[in-house]
Amino acid sequence: MPSETAQQSTRTMSLTRILPFLRWLPLRTANIKADLIAGITVALVLIPQSMAYAQLAGLPAYYGLYAAFLPGIVAAMWGSSAQLATGPVAVASLLTASALAPLAAAGSEQFVALAILLALLVGLIQLALGIFKLGVVVNFLSHPVIVGFTNAAAIIIGLSQLNKLFGVSMGRSEHFINDIWGVLQQVGDTHIPTLVMGVAAFAIMWGLKKYAPKMPGVLIAVAVTTVASWAIGFEHNSKGRIDDIVDAEVKTLANEFSSTEARMAEIGNNISAKSAELKRIQKDHGEGTQHTAALKYEIELLKLEQHDAENENRKSSRTLRKFIFEQVPGTAGQPAKLHLAGQVPQGEKSDGYRWRIKKVSKGELKLVGGGEVVGSIPSGLPKLGLPALSWDTVMTLLSSALVISLVGFMEAISIAKAIAAKTKERIDPNQELLGQGISNIVGSFSQAFPVSGSFSRSAVNLNAGAKTGMSSVFAGIIVLVTLLFLTPLLYHLPQAVLAAVIMMAVIGLVNFKAIKHAWHAHKHDGVAAVVTFIATLAFAPHLDNGIMAGAGLAIILYLYRTMSPRVAILGRYKDGTLRDISVHKDLPTDENIIVLRFDGSLYFANVPFFEDAILEAAANKPNAKYLVVVGDGINQLDASGEEVIHHLVERLNSIGMTMVFSGLKKQVLDVMRHTGLFDLITANNIFANEEQAFEAIYNCLGTHEGAFCQLRRPA
Repeated sequence: MPSETAQQSTRTMSLTRILPFLRWLPLRTANIKADLIAGITVALVLIPQSMAYAQLAGLPAYYGLYAAFLPGIVAAMWGSSAQLATGPVAVASLLTASALAPLAAAGSEQFVALAILLALLVGLIQLALGIFKLGVVVNFLSHPVIVGFTNAAAIIIGLSQLNKLFGVSMGRSEHFINDIWGVLQQVGDTHIPTLVMGVAAFAIMWGLKKYAPKMPGVLIAVAVTTVASWAIGFEHNSKGRIDDIVDAEVKTLANEFSSTEARMAEIGNNISAKSAELKRIQKDHGEGTQHTAALKYEIELLKLEQHDAENENRKSSRTLRKFIFEQVPGTAGQPAKLHLAGQVPQGEKSDGYRWRIKKVSKGELKLVGGGEVVGSIPSGLPKLGLPALSWDTVMTLLSSALVISLVGFMEAISIAKAIAAKTKERIDPNQELLGQGISNIVGSFSQAFPVSGSFSRSAVNLNAGAKTGMSSVFAGIIVLVTLLFLTPLLYHLPQAVLAAVIMMAVIGLVNFKAIKHAWHAHKHDGVAAVVTFIATLAFAPHLDNGIMAGAGLAIILYLYRTMSPRVAILGRYKDGTLRDISVHKDLPTDENIIVLRFDGSLYFANVPFFEDAILEAAANKPNAKYLVVVGDGINQLDASGEEVIHHLVERLNSIGMTMVFSGLKKQVLDVMRHTGLFDLITANNIFANEEQAFEAIYNCLGTHEGAFCQLRRPA
């Protein structure tokens, strides 16, 4: 009978598998102190970074704080790494933006709802992979593919922030390169105070990183620029009406935008009404009625019309944001006038600001005349609740969720392994999948977008001395305190500074040496990395297409390599080993024996190559009595391979040549035994190594000395 101590130990191990955070117990004073210091240090980086990444994802900045709160705590509690810091990250944020951009306007309520639903799907996929211990599925994304994708994504992320750095508008279209070109065309309209804020943030972060690396450079840059923004009145907003616009073409465009917006609202109301009617009829009369079919058809038509209207307004919005105005203030009885820049009539004086249209709604204009800031952040906790679910929306987001799940997990597990190499701790990939999955699911219930492990914050966590996952719990608590009490302090934080934070963070992701290294390792790996890099840039903003293209190519190139493995005809080298006669000339061979080594598994894709190699070798030495296959390199044999060997044995026997095998592995021999191939070849022709094979062959030939013993190992 097992002892009571052993039983208790077994129960504890089972419990820690379900609740991994119990490994932290008992909480030691030294560990708590170290984790508290590490948690505070990470939070100082996490708060500004999370807000920046939320905007990269196309969401209001404060959603980054929501994503930094619960997901990081949950991931630490259910993951296997003590120092991995989970939360908003650049690549997952960019993938989120690229997945949702075609479906809704960035920052809109619909966009936010889709981002939250995407987090739920990502979490469910990761959780399912973890439960069924399918963490190996991430191996389909090879290292060269990830290297190519990461480099391209880092460049895209950096370029996507240029408009915020220059204080100009940037449209969102199906072609990211066109959007960047549009930004570069507006460089002459750069808002100088915005550029100064961004450059100042860069200078502070770079300077502190180089000369005072222990200082929280990101936080200091944010604090200094926020105070400066408040002091100089960096933000300057105003309101107006479409009728204030003097230029007829611009006014017409704004009116068309406003009317399309009203039409979209009307279509949305019609869809809601008809959907409610459809549900009522389905409940009362079932699915098969003519009225049901008609309503479904009408709803589909309305959705198509709504989609067209959204696309039309998205284009109009991009165009309107490019116009720069000078405002002539209104006087008694005269409304204000908005003239295009440089077109203010003589005798009239503008207010000195250069205005852009930020938003058009119901005939009203929201005007921006200064730098853009984060603005009002709702204080308090995020609302808890289940994301809005729709089968059609789920199916639309599923492919993007799968890509984010795999890329996010790949990022998290690679960071966790790098940390484990330093701490000598064991990392369980499947447990990490569970942790990441649960964190994204819980995050979706608290209005978070998809999250993953952060390299920079994990490094900060490790270097700050974190001992357990409690450091992430402390960091989450500090984010909570920020949400509850400190959000007013972030109002004047310039958007250009958040852009600088993002650009500084992704600089380290650009690593062309890794692509070069992959090329030197194998040309196919280099091709996969380069193609992924180019495809990701070309398909942007649809980054999932780029990584899928790279992954598909990597698998195809792998199959291509295995279709033509190396085949060597062997002779006896002077040191007694068998070597390739095509590499080492004039090696002794035996006219009665052909020795061939096959360096690859025998499966359906390469069995024709194996068959051709055997028959060619036999044709080149037709008087040979034996063909020895050195099978040390054959790791696998499938049904196709077994069938080809079967035919080859019979075919060679018919011309008086015996097929002999040496060095076959257990798994290959098992297949031969299960299929009857072993009995066909017979045990007399299967040997543990080539020396035993030669000894038996020479015994059969009746020759132990002389010219026919060229393959015998020298004494």
